[in-house]
Amino acid sequence: MRGRRLLITGASGAGTTTLGRALATRWAIPHADVDDYFWLPTSPPFLHKRPAVQRVALMEALFVPRDAWILSGSLDGWGDAVIARVDGVVFLMLDPGARMDRLMSREILRYGDTIEQGGTNEAAHRDFLEWARGYDDPATSGRSRATDDRWLASLPCPVLRLDSRQPVANLVAAVEQWADRGVTAGSHVR
Repeated sequence: MRGRRLLITGASGAGTTTLGRALATRWAIPHADVDDYFWLPTSPPFLHKRPAVQRVALMEALFVPRDAWILSGSLDGWGDAVIARVDGVVFLMLDPGARMDRLMSREILRYGDTIEQGGTNEAAHRDFLEWARGYDDPATSGRSRATDDRWLASLPCPVLRLDSRQPVANLVAAVEQWADRGVTAGSHVR
């Protein structure tokens, strides 16, 4: 790879942010999360999308021109200008049940009892989990495993697929080995 500009992507709850942060720390380079650019800041979060042109402009202003960075999240359908600068993509896969368990734990940690019945975030929580469950349904309209697979196949850079059930240290080691081999084309399944 030319540099260390990687996109870590996968379904919500697959561990993209966790792996992105771990790699960025290991390599002492910046990490960014797509959600910070995709969504306008609101309380509660994730209510209003930022226009795609503004998302890309913010990324271009803050980190894309740098020689090295890690970005976690999905750019499918709007981030081609950023993808053109990526040296490789790591796609994390996870069994749907394990992924939904991770998401539920994360939601409880973030929002506590506000997601319980009658809580102030109950409806948003329910809608989010319904959306997240739909990822593994090929009939889902919008983002799904099927649309991600098609998008990944169309990318001009190498793609490494990893099962995120592995410990983060193992995932970091796998990405480092892949990046150090100087992969320049094709998809690699692990």
